[in-house]
Amino acid sequence: MALSYIAACVLLAGCPGRLPPLVPLPLGPADRDAAVAWARATLPVRQRAIRFRWKYQDREKRWGGRGQARIGPPDSLRFDYVGPLGLGAGAAVVVGDSAIWADPEKNFRSIVPAVRMLWAGLGMVRPPAPGAAISGLNTPPVTIWRFAQDADTLDYRVTDGAGGDRVLEAEWRQGGRVMARTRTQLDAHALPAGARIDFPEAPARFELSVVAVDTTVVIDPALWRSRR
Repeated sequence: MALSYIAACVLLAGCPGRLPPLVPLPLGPADRDAAVAWARATLPVRQRAIRFRWKYQDREKRWGGRGQARIGPPDSLRFDYVGPLGLGAGAAVVVGDSAIWADPEKNFRSIVPAVRMLWAGLGMVRPPAPGAAISGLNTPPVTIWRFAQDADTLDYRVTDGAGGDRVLEAEWRQGGRVMARTRTQLDAHALPAGARIDFPEAPARFELSVVAVDTTVVIDPALWRSRR
């Protein structure tokens, strides 16, 4: 591809470059059950299809196309994309924090470490892993959670707007380095309207503009196995 660009952007992390921390304040320990409940509240209770247009940009290239993310609660995601004029289609299926399959596989080699950022870019937060250390801060209109385990730290910051809309931001650090950061605009129904995913070490940026969200879709079970 050409299309490896979208996979590289959405699912990869890159090289040198620094961003100030998303959450500059120290955080105190927080209740695990509360963190799990908060994360699960961001997940849809019924099947959902999100159709979007995407753009990718780095130092050398700009690319774009259209795509669709189909979500099967509580933890299944199928991600399809295609480039200009219908060229270079690809797809992947994720369950929880793991890629079940991807085609072309080479475009998704780093999907596993970046899966949580892909979920966040679509407006959803995966619950913390069983062994993660949980910390947080609630100072309305801002809520902050941190899930840290081994070398990986995931920060989430939600800012509620006056009209019921909200912004979900997420940051993934590995060994102290910012690997990716997302910013997702949610409407008053908690549905994604658009998102930006930055990879400061590349540097690269992936943006998606939501065209439609179908909350009445019925996903054929065969779709989770079908590669095209």
